[in-house]
Amino acid sequence: MRVSTVGRSRPGVGMGKGRWVRAGWAAAALVLLLAGPASQAAAQPLPAVDIRVLPAGTPAQVVDSVKLLLLLTFLALVPAFVLTMTSFTRIVVVLSLLRSALGTQATPPNQVLIGLALFLTVFVMAPVYREIDARALRPFLANQISVEQAQELGAAPLREFMLRQTREKDLALFVNLARLPTPTEAGSLPLSVVIPAFIISELKTAFQIGFILYLPFLVIDMVVASTLMSMGMFMLPPVMISLPFKLLLFVLVDGWYLVVKSLVESFR
Repeated sequence: MRVSTVGRSRPGVGMGKGRWVRAGWAAAALVLLLAGPASQAAAQPLPAVDIRVLPAGTPAQVVDSVKLLLLLTFLALVPAFVLTMTSFTRIVVVLSLLRSALGTQATPPNQVLIGLALFLTVFVMAPVYREIDARALRPFLANQISVEQAQELGAAPLREFMLRQTREKDLALFVNLARLPTPTEAGSLPLSVVIPAFIISELKTAFQIGFILYLPFLVIDMVVASTLMSMGMFMLPPVMISLPFKLLLFVLVDGWYLVVKSLVESFR
């Protein structure tokens, strides 16, 4: 006897469809659960940023606001101060000329030279900073002097330092260019005259030191070049032969010690 299979489902086919239906309903429920908190979070307003300038209620609030403004202004001008009103210019120019005299293209790298120049600048300018801190910064932060008084007292030690390094010829040049009357004392000159005179004096001093540093290495280059020419080695670059000898000479005389010592002692 044959049993008809018409109208009957195959084994496993109905069960497979049931599993797919249940999986679909579970996925839909999961999406709804996840979309609920997301839609609620999206419905919430974003936080607003409000920057307003409100009137100060007390004089102390005005003083604090002015101090903050002066601090931000000073931080923005610090690179210009370091480059122009300190010993950084002379030191970094001398170190760059020394690297050129040695013939090493990028050794030491620029980062090392600038870092060394910055730390030497901090060392040289430490007495000036301590004087500025004692005269102007601490009294101003303690509300003992006004902003104008702090500026004048703080500029005095820096002006004295720059005037000690500035040549009279360079100072007279900018006094004449500014059409100022001949001052009775240099300490009364404005910083707009002292700073450019100080910069060109520093550049001249740096080039003088660099010329002295070039001389021994120039002698080595000339000796090596003459030796190679006498031997008929015209195609061999003299720099390739002279560089080890220059490095050896610089190491034997403890060059970094001598250069840094001369640089620091050159500031009066």
